[in-house]
Amino acid sequence: MASQSQPTRRILNPSGTNDSIQAQQYTKGELNIDQLHADPIKQFDIWFQHAQDEKVHQPETVTLSTAELPSGRVSARMVYLKEADARGFVIYSNWGTSRKSTDVASNPYAALTFWWHELERQVRVEGPCERMESEESQVYYDTRIRGSRVGAWASQQSKVLRDRAELEGQVADVERKFEGEERIPVPAFWGGLRVKAEMVEFWQGRPSRLHDRFRYTRDGEGGWKIDRLSP
Repeated sequence: MASQSQPTRRILNPSGTNDSIQAQQYTKGELNIDQLHADPIKQFDIWFQHAQDEKVHQPETVTLSTAELPSGRVSARMVYLKEADARGFVIYSNWGTSRKSTDVASNPYAALTFWWHELERQVRVEGPCERMESEESQVYYDTRIRGSRVGAWASQQSKVLRDRAELEGQVADVERKFEGEERIPVPAFWGGLRVKAEMVEFWQGRPSRLHDRFRYTRDGEGGWKIDRLSP
């Protein structure tokens, strides 16, 4: 019986290191516990403002990860953070047909991951989700350009399309429906999802992969406990 050949193992060269197989070293900062605010939401505000000041490209971009039960299959996608306060971190999307909607329906827990390359920083958030009321979602929806508001009605997110023309036909149908109307109501299947933080981690890249990591978790008394984690 002929032996099956094994695929050639390939070690990828990290980018930005002059084609060396050694990974790029993170040297732009350090993080100590005395630099952290006692409240992780306020600490996030500090870091987010710094990212904006330092011209990080679209610092509101975040990976939203969800998992379907009982299969346990995980899915992830890039979305935009639109709000963050003591109640949680908010993104907006389709909750009628999207993969994330079926995941959250079976398993209300989700995770967010921010990566700010220019600062060599990462923020992770974990916790249960809740849908926002239509009235709350309408406030943000009204700030979107008309094309995006129409698109929210037209797109059956994650459904299979025959071709681009089918999508454009759906958009044209919605345009006719709301012709002459400036204020378009938010669709019942679309709106905000709030991730209520139970864990927030702040990560600062350091040389030799010996990164600084601090994790906030609820202390059971209305406050937060901060732990340094091993890299």
